[in-house]
Amino acid sequence: MADISSNMFESLLKQVQDYTPEIEAVEVGYVEEIGDGIARVAGLRNIRYSELVRFSNGVAGIAFNLERDNVGIIIMGDYDTINEGDEVRPLGRIASVPVGMGLVGRVVNALGDPVDGRGPIGETEYYNIERIAPGVMERQNVNRPVQTGIVAIDSMTPIGRGQRELIIGDRQTGKTAIAIDTILNQKGKDLYCIYVAIGKRRGEIARLVALLEENGAMEYTTVVVATASEAAALQYIAPYAGCAIGEWFMENGKDSLIVYDDLSKHAWAYRQVSLLMRRPPGREAYPGDVFYLHSRLLERAAQLSEARGGGSLTAFPMIETLLGDVSAYVPTNVISITDGQIFLEPELFNAGQRPAINVGISVSRVGGDAQTKAMKQVAGGLRLDLAQFRSLAAFAQFGSDLDKATQRQLDRGLRLTELLKQPQYQPLSLSDQIAVLFAGTRGLLDSIPVERVKEWQVAWQRAYHSQYAAIADHIENNKTLPEDQEKALRSAIEQFTASWS
Repeated sequence: MADISSNMFESLLKQVQDYTPEIEAVEVGYVEEIGDGIARVAGLRNIRYSELVRFSNGVAGIAFNLERDNVGIIIMGDYDTINEGDEVRPLGRIASVPVGMGLVGRVVNALGDPVDGRGPIGETEYYNIERIAPGVMERQNVNRPVQTGIVAIDSMTPIGRGQRELIIGDRQTGKTAIAIDTILNQKGKDLYCIYVAIGKRRGEIARLVALLEENGAMEYTTVVVATASEAAALQYIAPYAGCAIGEWFMENGKDSLIVYDDLSKHAWAYRQVSLLMRRPPGREAYPGDVFYLHSRLLERAAQLSEARGGGSLTAFPMIETLLGDVSAYVPTNVISITDGQIFLEPELFNAGQRPAINVGISVSRVGGDAQTKAMKQVAGGLRLDLAQFRSLAAFAQFGSDLDKATQRQLDRGLRLTELLKQPQYQPLSLSDQIAVLFAGTRGLLDSIPVERVKEWQVAWQRAYHSQYAAIADHIENNKTLPEDQEKALRSAIEQFTASWS
């Protein structure tokens, strides 16, 4: 026993003698002022913009204002237990989020922490939430389609991989429904989706996640959440965090789609923290850099060149208007940044036109480059036909006698309008869209009463996939409609219509 005690003593003595103390200089600040989700901290002379800090109660913050004698920090959590004089330590890294395949199918907050109760995320790679957008020479033309499954969009305002298409309209006009339909339609299309919910209610987000799970869409989707009850700081950084998650897919040669729902609430959160930081207010009380707030976010969407791997990030920003006023500050800013907009009108929505897309104002600046040959062939003149129908319909309201050609054009316009109506969460495949639009634009529905057009469509789609499956498969696989297939499709529609009516 004495030998063992002696050996242990000698071992301990050697460890003590060999110990070399390590001295590490740590910069520590202290809270000068606290309240309303922001803190002014003195003593952090070497801190960087957007660097993470931790307060003594464990809550994180981001350096937002770098001033001469203090640092303005936005607090990402509960600030009630933070007091003046509390210690603040920088974490030595810029605000970042975990990225990679481990986030697919997960619901995370603006810091990338899981909130779905399914345990930790097993990814170790991190991306800064603020990153520089790819340069001009790192990009290439947008020429591959994102099929939304919505007939009115895929036919008249086609969206390409790498594009930024704004969805704009008043509240309760179906903006989120368009984005969710697009996500549901990506099943099996090798496109990863990120849905960023900014300032939404928890119940609303829970219903949305349940809908995605029910339809198998969470297999390729990540949901980033900053609810209405969370700090304005988290609502401010959520879109940037979601964008960083999407950029990982883009930079690894994959295609991704990100939905920002919505950027109006994002601008409100930014205005809130900016005013609390005493930044000078400008138009509508927004700070002067509110344009840069969204431009540096949306410019990160791109179609990368083949040298960079050929990946893409497509952005669907949303903006809520008030009484259809697209000339307000934030809507005009985002319209000027994006590559087109889908404008939703309350009048059309209330009249039963769902989705309530105003075809005249809605536009895609990528245009036919992102459209398949078959869709171009079938829907090439659809926008013009509908524009002429609208002007004729306005003229016909005066009750004057109409000649046969004008009446025929009006009747066809009514049928085309019926075909563009689409139930929520029921996206259509490319071949289904082409088969339906072919019937409408070629006048094959002129004999069907307007009120029975949707009934005909449901019956036709059933027959199309059972009796005429060869035509449907050819269009879906080849994305073309050669002359022989066009004749076969016309013959099939005529045969079906004759038997159905």
